Amino acid sequence: MPTDRAAPTLTPARFPLRRALVVSRPALWVNTVGTLVTGVWLTGRLYTLDAGVLALLAYLTLPFNLLIYGLNDLWDQEEDARSSRKGGWQGARLQVQEAAPLLRATLWWNLPALAGLSVLLPPAATLLLLASALLFAAYSLPPLRLKARPFLDGLSNVAYALPLALPALALGSPLPWWPLLALMSYSVGKHAFDAAQDIPADRAAGTRTVATTLGARGTAAYALTWFILASALLLPVSTLTALALLLTCGGMALRLLLRPTPEQAARLYPLSIITPWIVGAVAGVQLVYLLARGQWTGF
Repeated sequence: MPTDRAAPTLTPARFPLRRALVVSRPALWVNTVGTLVTGVWLTGRLYTLDAGVLALLAYLTLPFNLLIYGLNDLWDQEEDARSSRKGGWQGARLQVQEAAPLLRATLWWNLPALAGLSVLLPPAATLLLLASALLFAAYSLPPLRLKARPFLDGLSNVAYALPLALPALALGSPLPWWPLLALMSYSVGKHAFDAAQDIPADRAAGTRTVATTLGARGTAAYALTWFILASALLLPVSTLTALALLLTCGGMALRLLLRPTPEQAARLYPLSIITPWIVGAVAGVQLVYLLARGQWTGF
């Protein structure tokens, strides 16, 4: 079983920045940073110097992702020890002595930042940001631990979509309802798809998820349904983006449906990782083009 070569020898009191970066999974920061940037563009502003939005951009890098994945890794150590994909860019495999320093680091990176953002942002934006943070915490932490509650585990992942609405609330613009609902649907489907590869490890650890409940075939069909819904919700905004999402995400879910095994899900996982980049690039190019030509002014 692979070992986490990046894990340093720790004293109980400190958690190195380099290690915090590993735990925060920079390859997945596109899910938070990219969503926020897209939300800015959807307001009709190609860029903004608003202090609240710029502070949000900084917060949704290391601090917020450390909250998402640090808490997840802390309470998933048993499952992660059995998972062959942990111990690298797909997620850290924690040492026992890392638990307390990681928890302290997560709190220190997040609580002061959230307090500062509450001063810079309007109340509605602050409440939405806190709702997203609390959903991610509830996903991993007992007593709720939504990760171990089938179907609620995926539905709670709508938290990934909420940063899309933050720029609108911060800048006083209308909410981008169609893209927001589409991203929520995509997030639920992607969570289920990604969980399919972990079925053996989760079952061995006694963790019930949407994937362990439905099995690989049922999970593929479930994810495909959400991806189709996400594509349909994007149609009023961009036919091309809807098509890109359907071809990439729907295509990988269909491939898993045709060969429904955790091993196939693991082989397809790298494609799942880059789907936000692919769909985001298609959407971003269109938005930038329309904004540059003055043909997009937001919702």
